[in-house]
Amino acid sequence: MPEAAPRRVINAAAPIRICDTGGWTDTWFAGHGAVFNIAVQPAVEVQIAVYERAARPDHITLHAENYGERYVVIPGQAGFRRHPLLEAAIEELPPPDDVALEITIFSEVPAGASTGTSAAASVALLGALDALTPGRMTPYEVARAAHRVEVERLGLQSGIQDQLCAAFGGVSFIEMTQYPHATVTPIRLPDATWWELERRLALIFLGKTHSSSAVHQQVIASLEREGQTSARLERLRHAAVASRDALAVGDFAALGMAMQANTAAQRELHPALVSAEAEALIQLAHEYGALGWKVNGAGGEGGSLTMLCPSSASQKRGLLHAVRQLNPLFQPIPITLDRDGLRVW
Repeated sequence: MPEAAPRRVINAAAPIRICDTGGWTDTWFAGHGAVFNIAVQPAVEVQIAVYERAARPDHITLHAENYGERYVVIPGQAGFRRHPLLEAAIEELPPPDDVALEITIFSEVPAGASTGTSAAASVALLGALDALTPGRMTPYEVARAAHRVEVERLGLQSGIQDQLCAAFGGVSFIEMTQYPHATVTPIRLPDATWWELERRLALIFLGKTHSSSAVHQQVIASLEREGQTSARLERLRHAAVASRDALAVGDFAALGMAMQANTAAQRELHPALVSAEAEALIQLAHEYGALGWKVNGAGGEGGSLTMLCPSSASQKRGLLHAVRQLNPLFQPIPITLDRDGLRVW
């Protein structure tokens, strides 16, 4: 017999995060913090086909499309099997018993790019699951739930900025008053500034999955000893404030200086947070007149770099061509700015 058609289909999308000046200050050991970040597409996409429970043999089927994996998820089962973040998100917001779900998740961004892709996946999945029942969580509530999934259900180290960026979108200034509570202030830009920012930004994947947990643990231990008034953390907070103030008046040179200052502050946390590959790319960006650069996320081996390119469009194209020549593993990822954050329909 032909398979029954779904009762309805729920779609959700959440953007990724780049250029996160002030990162590291949105953590439990920082206590309070300030982060500037930019939401961009390609978004993480979630689609849930909703069936009558009697029409399907399994309650929940998860299709992790990027990995070519499709398997049954059983809520309440001890432990997580293949994709703990996704399975834990389902545990956080379990679906009603009277439906069967086929959940598909996809991202065009390479895994381990240090662009908050995992947080975006969690936010998009929770947003879609929330649409299964009456009432809607606010963007802030979705972000908080996604943060709980990582910290409480999975026991991971996680700041709060990635989830907030995925939920709210746009260009944001995040003030963490006391971990994990924060306010999100959107930076409203004239269209011309928005379009120019979009044109100047470039995202470069460094060719391998981000992995620096040992280095990160060393940094966390060091910052925990220094406490919330650490001068190194304060320099990161200042870079976020400088980024906000620069872009608010359309000053791209000042924004580039804030990005550079943040990268220098990352080096002060630990030299390995700015990898040899990132340093080579930064040198190339400098030679081509880029205004700024930011190692995305916490930094370390692999991951990605955001560059703020010069005003000349030809110069930017020349830089991106040179990036490919510098290292064949380096991959420019086409991006557009995201105004909306989490979208569910």
